[in-house]
Formats: sequence, structure tokens, C-alpha cells
Amino acid sequence: MKYLPVLVVEDDADLREALVDTLLLSGHSVLEAADGQSALQVLKEHPVGLIVSDAQMQPMDGYTLFRHVKECYPALPFILMTAHGVIERAIDLLRAGASHYLLKPFEPEQLIAEVEKYLLPEPQGDGELMAYSASMKRLLSIARQVAPSDASVLISGPSGAGKEVLARFIHRHSRRNEAPFIAVNCAAIPDSLLESTLFGHEKGAFTGAANVLPGKFEQAQGGTILLDEITEMPLSLQAKLLRVLQEREVERVGGTRTIKLDIRVLATSNRDVQGEVTGGRFREDLFFRLNVFPLSVPALQERPEDLLPLARKLLDKHANAISRPRLTLGKEAELELTTYSWEGNIRELDNVMQRAAILAVGAEVSAGDLMLAPQVQILDRVLPQVPESAESGLDMKAVEKRHILEALQACSGVKKLAAERLGISERTLRYKLQRYREEDNGLL
Repeated sequence: MKYLPVLVVEDDADLREALVDTLLLSGHSVLEAADGQSALQVLKEHPVGLIVSDAQMQPMDGYTLFRHVKECYPALPFILMTAHGVIERAIDLLRAGASHYLLKPFEPEQLIAEVEKYLLPEPQGDGELMAYSASMKRLLSIARQVAPSDASVLISGPSGAGKEVLARFIHRHSRRNEAPFIAVNCAAIPDSLLESTLFGHEKGAFTGAANVLPGKFEQAQGGTILLDEITEMPLSLQAKLLRVLQEREVERVGGTRTIKLDIRVLATSNRDVQGEVTGGRFREDLFFRLNVFPLSVPALQERPEDLLPLARKLLDKHANAISRPRLTLGKEAELELTTYSWEGNIRELDNVMQRAAILAVGAEVSAGDLMLAPQVQILDRVLPQVPESAESGLDMKAVEKRHILEALQACSGVKKLAAERLGISERTLRYKLQRYREEDNGLL
């Protein structure tokens, strides 16, 4: 298991060097700071697994540093180094949540033992998966266990929470990791094209089929296919998909030859799949075929411990993309991020961090750079206003448009919730909104 660095905070340069050398020789990664203020700057720029701090420092001492750490990084372990004369204050820190205290002078072995007792491991995950929260640690632990098998996995969770990222994580940790990973968004492909997209078609199978086209299942041969938003698939196609999954063979549209498949199947949905089955919108036999191993990705607001580490990682990504020096999050920006609702989950957070990387004037992102204005106010600026004339004077298309835009505004712009409120699929809602954009010259 890999561990995060230890941050040593000590204003005595000789003692700090001795502490750092002791920890380096014991195999630990170490960062250092000469006082509390410098330590806070290090924390903004680097992930840390434990702080070992002297008590008496200037201008910011260890006690003040602890209060800042407790406020901004509540899960970060903190060990205070103190002298016998001020042991009472060290005990007060223990009551306030510090991990331990060391009485000077102490032996190197004692320092190493305490560090190894409290040091945090590197977060599990990779890419945009962060696992500081207990729920995500459990999820990734289970995902690692199921990854080497060929069991079908059904991943549920809200839109933008990282379902496809988890699917790619499973593929990377599987025995098929050097073979293709093919993702198919079932919600984005028109029903008329979805069958040939999945299963392929022969030349002349239908009007416009000028060439032979291998389908996504064939393209995933030897690897993994992800059926993203599987509950958006029409019932007529679900039956054909079930046969492909049962027989592990596919027949192209317009063809007569069956093609054997060697694939791993993953699927995702932002809906309650069992509820879709009960409502008759999803085949029960297909549900059981896919739901061999169910995984559920929690919403971002349900795992607050992951929020700031993920925000920093996304901020680094976007700063690098535009060749900016490393950016840090200011205290007010962190407060804004941690008190926001994140209806759009990680996808929304990614957009906010890209915006911040572009807008930040200096090396620190301010709250204003995030542009986290109330969502309803944002909608007021971007949604075209439908005239409130009597409905009798409007044609049915205008009535429908007003009804859809009002539902979208009532749901703070969250398309999933608006679609459920309207009783239509999210794909249908996206199609209608795109049509309104075109009608309004891109204003929507």
C-alpha cells in the first residue's frame, strides 16, 4: 500500500532536517515547512497524509496551525511535538481532535511508530475517481474484486457522478485491459440507428447501407463493451440484445452469418432500473442478465470528503490544458464548493473548475472565479422568455415549449429531474431543447 507524504513543520532548521532524514530513511515521503503559515501553503499545493508539527513557532504556532487544519482538512491526522512545560495545551488539542503528541526529546523509533500509526494511505482510484470517503473506498474495493472476472456489472447512479469512469476503472483492472473498451451511449443514438450501431449491418441491408459495417459488439471483441444509459433502449431492441448476451453471438442487420463474441458486458443507468422493470419499460429477463453484479455510484454531495481533492485534481487538469502555472483554491472558494448542492455532480464540478482555471487572475482561485451563482438566476439569463398570452391564443407547440421550459426552470436546470417531472425520457427532452435552440438562434 502506498502512503501520502508526511508534512514536518518545525522552525528549527537543524531539528527539521533531522526529522526529515529520519522519516526518509524509514521509507516515507516527506514535505517540510518552517512555520504554520508555510505549512498551510504546502497543504494547498500537495496532498498530505499526516502533519507532525512543533508547538512553539513564529509567526504562527502549532496550536493555531491545528485550528486551521481542523477547519479546512478535518480528516487529516495531526501530531504535535511539545515540551513538558506545556503538556496541558497538548492534551487540550487531543480533546479537540489531534491524533497524538510527542514530548521532546524523543527517540527516532518513537517518531516512526507514531507516524506509521496515523499516516493516511494514498486515495484509492485513478483518473477522476477519488476515494477519501468511506462510501467510495468501499465501492472501489468491490470494483477491484469484480474486475478480474467476466461477470456483467450494472452500474447505477445519478447523471454526472462518474458511472462511465467506474466502468473504465473496472476494464483497466481486468484481464482484458489491453483489449478494446467500447462505450455506446444508448440515449444519444436514434432508435432507428441503434440496432445497426450495436450489431452492425451488411451492405444493402437498408437504404443508405453502402458498405459492410461491423457493430460495436464486434469492435469490442476480446475486450469490454459498455452499454451506457441502457434503460433508454427501446423494448423492441432489448429482446435482440438479450439474445446476444445469452448466446454470446451476434448477427449483423441484413446478414445470415452468426459471429461468436468474446466480450465483457458492463451497463449503466441513471434511473431506478428495478422501477423501470416494474413499470414495464425494461425487460425483467434482461435486467437479471445484466445485474449479475450491481454497483451504485453515490452522488457527489453524498461524499463530501472527495469534493475538494477532486476539485483540485480537475483544476490541475484544466490549468495544464491552457499552460497555466499550478493554481490553488482560496479559502472562500473552498467554502463555496463545499456548500454548493452539485446537482450535476462531477460533470458540473469539472465545468466549474475549467471556468475557474480560465478566470483566475493570480495563482489562487477566488470564490468569484467559480461563478456559482444560484442556478435559477443563471436560468433567468439564458432561457428565452415565452410570452404569457392566453393559452387559447397559442398553438400547441408554443404551449408545449412553455410547459417544458417552466419545468426545466422549476428543476433548476437539471434535465433528469425535469424529464421525470414531464413524464418523458431525458433523450426526448434533450432533442426538444436542441430544437428550441435552433429556433431561437442558439439562445437556449
